[in-house]
Amino acid sequence: MTTILQLGPGDAGLMDAVLSLFGEAFDDPASYTSKRPSADYLRRLLGGDSFIALAALDDDKVTGALCAYELRKFEQERSEIYIYDLAVAAMHRRQGIATALIRALQDIAAARGAWVIFVQADTAPEDAAAIALYTKLGSREDVLHFDIPVTRTDH
Repeated sequence: MTTILQLGPGDAGLMDAVLSLFGEAFDDPASYTSKRPSADYLRRLLGGDSFIALAALDDDKVTGALCAYELRKFEQERSEIYIYDLAVAAMHRRQGIATALIRALQDIAAARGAWVIFVQADTAPEDAAAIALYTKLGSREDVLHFDIPVTRTDH
């Protein structure tokens, strides 16, 4: 039986397991596990009001996870929830875990008064399952994404 848990400041150990899951699921362990945040950093992050971490647990083992950020808007008194990462362990896919994670996030978003949840997906063939899931749960917008470096190159 899968249980969805919203992580709080006392769940730094579970957040560590979430990082491992993301590293494996995205085939990018260097990004998620080579410079792990300290337990103190994770406590502050999980205790803040703008970060949301959900873990799908099966017998206390993390089988899926979702991390999101609440973005408070300036043009109206409302917020949006951005799904930053969502993954399910390979052996647990196609069991409704990703949908359960998003449904739990919908409840959190509603409780916070958010007006929308949004997520980005790559058009690469390996993201076809994610695109199918998001299409089933929401409406699609075709947008461009740009990464702007933090360091300026014009000086």
